Amino acid sequence: MSKHKAGKRHTLRSLARLEAPIVALTAYTTPMARLMDPHCDLLLVGDSLGMVVYGMPSTLGVTTEMMIAHGQAVIRGSSRACVAVDLPFGSYQKSPQQAFETAARVMAQTEAGCVKLEGGEEMAETIYFLTQRGVPVIGHIGLKPQAVHTHGGFRTVGRGSEADQIIKDADAVVAAGAGAVVIESTVEPLARALSDRLPVPTIGIGASPACGGQILVGEDMLGLFTDFTPRFVRQFGTLAADIDKAVAAYAEAVRTRQFPGPENYVSASGTKTEGA
Repeated sequence: MSKHKAGKRHTLRSLARLEAPIVALTAYTTPMARLMDPHCDLLLVGDSLGMVVYGMPSTLGVTTEMMIAHGQAVIRGSSRACVAVDLPFGSYQKSPQQAFETAARVMAQTEAGCVKLEGGEEMAETIYFLTQRGVPVIGHIGLKPQAVHTHGGFRTVGRGSEADQIIKDADAVVAAGAGAVVIESTVEPLARALSDRLPVPTIGIGASPACGGQILVGEDMLGLFTDFTPRFVRQFGTLAADIDKAVAAYAEAVRTRQFPGPENYVSASGTKTEGA
């Protein structure tokens, strides 16, 4: 195994050679990508942006155009991490040809390193079609947010008979050419077994510490949301409280005419004001 060389952006192949677990977060904007890039091996432009950025109730309303715009933003803000872009619901399920057209458009317009799509055995033909045509793919098994209504809501999967199907899904997407697999909201023993079983990196979210890497929604990890926090999220920051405090201080400064101060504007003569 080798360490990442400075100045080179990660690829799916180089991620598989990392000595330490893969560090991954979602990113949707240039400023956030700039802050995350020095520390992350993989930045995912997830279709979760529908809920996180746009306040949608699920990921189902996200469009390819939205994914491309945010993918371009994250590419601009990063230079080290591999950038993956989700293919949104309805943009790839119809046929392998549809999936290739969407993936080719996404990669050409964003310059992302790979795409991610949800699905198991039913998507194996599509993944094979993509990878044979030069599109690197990350698979996504376990809980699949685009199929949340089929799952019966956001819940942990992999108990009982579900486990057999998830194993089949994992084997199928890897055999089809997926270079990594996200395992979401899957019971720990099963996620651990899959991580031992599969020849490509597994990236867990609500899965197992034994996965080859971990991913969280960046805004969840930073504590930007306080109304609902899934059990698998650990908040490494409290930015919601910090932002609330900063905005309150700004509002108070404006209302009491403490802002702008002399250092924040230019006099009529065009010279700096005292204290500037």
